[in-house]
Amino acid sequence: MSPNNHKQHLYPTRIDMPAETRSQIVGLLNATLATTLDLKTQVKQAHWNVKGMDFYQLHLLFDEMATELEDYVDTVAERVTALGGLAVGTARTAAADSILPEFPFDILDGKEYVTALADRYAPYAKHLRVAIDKTGELGDADTADLYTEISRTIDKRLWFLEAHLQAAATTTASATPEKVAL
Repeated sequence: MSPNNHKQHLYPTRIDMPAETRSQIVGLLNATLATTLDLKTQVKQAHWNVKGMDFYQLHLLFDEMATELEDYVDTVAERVTALGGLAVGTARTAAADSILPEFPFDILDGKEYVTALADRYAPYAKHLRVAIDKTGELGDADTADLYTEISRTIDKRLWFLEAHLQAAATTTASATPEKVAL
């Protein structure tokens, strides 16, 4: 098996789905696995290193988020194997295949960490919604449902992150009144 096709390798299974369909879904799931692993490690990076007045609250929030992502890593990998695929989830493959940018190491303040994570949760959420549509089109309602479950939680976490940032943006916007033409 060449290194390029290990992500779609299929084992025999009695699941009533054509091999080509399973192969496409396994490829998509492995892309999700890589990105989820990467996001989890980036959230842990924030958890370990956040500083500032909101340290304790953010430290706990980031740990909760990383724990959720760890559960999704396992769920996605198990769906790959249930479809007869090979779950590809090493740190090296995650780094190589993730859709996310590298986490910044030159930040310190809690707001900067929240911003960095929001900037990563947003494209991950988009990836999940695309995967919901794609797996639905391929006729795999079970995998589409798995993606929907993950998507709900990721959107909620993005909301939590953005709520920290929106207060500052709202305060700034209300401090500079705009002239309204009558």
